[in-house]
Amino acid sequence: MNQGTSVLGAALLAAVATLAAESAPPADVAPGKAEYHQLRQGLGNCKATFTQTKAGRVAFLGGSITYNGGWRDELMRYFQQRFPETTFDFIAAGIPSLGSNAHAFRLERDVLARGPVDLLFVEAAVNDATNIPDQPELMLRAMEGLVRHLRAANPLTDIVAMHFVTPEAIAVYTAGGVPIPEAQHERVAEYYGCPSLNLTLEVSERIKAGEFTWASAFGDVHPPPTGQRIYANSMMRMLDTGFARAGTPTAHVLPDRLLDPYSYTQGHFGKLQAATLGQGFALDPAWKPTRPAGTRDGFVNVPALTATAPGAELSYDFTGTAIGLLLAAGPDSCILEFSIDGAAPKRVDTFSAWSKGLYLPWPIMLADTLTPGPHTVTVRTTAQAEERTGLHIIQILVN
Repeated sequence: MNQGTSVLGAALLAAVATLAAESAPPADVAPGKAEYHQLRQGLGNCKATFTQTKAGRVAFLGGSITYNGGWRDELMRYFQQRFPETTFDFIAAGIPSLGSNAHAFRLERDVLARGPVDLLFVEAAVNDATNIPDQPELMLRAMEGLVRHLRAANPLTDIVAMHFVTPEAIAVYTAGGVPIPEAQHERVAEYYGCPSLNLTLEVSERIKAGEFTWASAFGDVHPPPTGQRIYANSMMRMLDTGFARAGTPTAHVLPDRLLDPYSYTQGHFGKLQAATLGQGFALDPAWKPTRPAGTRDGFVNVPALTATAPGAELSYDFTGTAIGLLLAAGPDSCILEFSIDGAAPKRVDTFSAWSKGLYLPWPIMLADTLTPGPHTVTVRTTAQAEERTGLHIIQILVN
């Protein structure tokens, strides 16, 4: 799991540490005219586990807003206070920059490695909106795959989807629309009976009502203590309501029909060692960049399939419907060329909007509507972009 210093710096961490002592509205005071959660099948399963077994495993899966301190610390305190006789195993599975299309593939390593989970909080709307804004089908496939994967591991797992706030999403709600990531994730939550909490809508309506402004309460997608408190209060109100109405624990039954037949229901990391390396590619046991740029924990000094010159090639055999790469995408990241089962090659630019000064975690799906069965993907670096001829593969994504 990614732990360590928040990207917001020591000053924010110090402020967050005093969050509980700050003056704030009680957690049981609802803002505006309504609450912003949908309980659906509720939280009865995890409550029963917490109270009956006196043990519980709670995972927090998301991007940088989950990785950083704040609301997650408040929820851990909440659980320990509400269930004082229960021993909790809290899993911090936030990785900055990652959205649903990476979450669905890293469940086995980052969430399920210690066993089935009783309650999962997942957030992906912010990074889905920035990383794959024109690929709503990926948002759906990833979130549906994530839910089914977790429920296959433990049918009693309760899953809460949360939609965090961006100014762009607020603008969409203000104009009477629904942001695409929120809409896709809500489709999954509704279909599978998962509780959800629409913090984007809450903040939008509270700003409209004049309770606060974006600048005063947030000012950034990474909330300061005031915004963290707004998030935490809303989450605790949802949990209070859910636990109050919790009934007999019931296994969540997976519908026979998928919302999307190509959903990433069996997403996992393939073995880097299984790749067949041609000239120009190497498996570096502790890769680090040679160009001056920032890095992220878990994506530097780790094994990577890496190339630095055009014409490097590797192939990988897999069985499934989808294949992708999780990269450290930095200033040298190339336009790659790939071919599935010898078909005509296609090209993908692996350079992101943030790659100029940072080797950030960057998932790309090469193909995800393949016929179920065995396939081979061939990947090559190109010289199509000047001074960008590198490729650094941290994980292979297979469904």
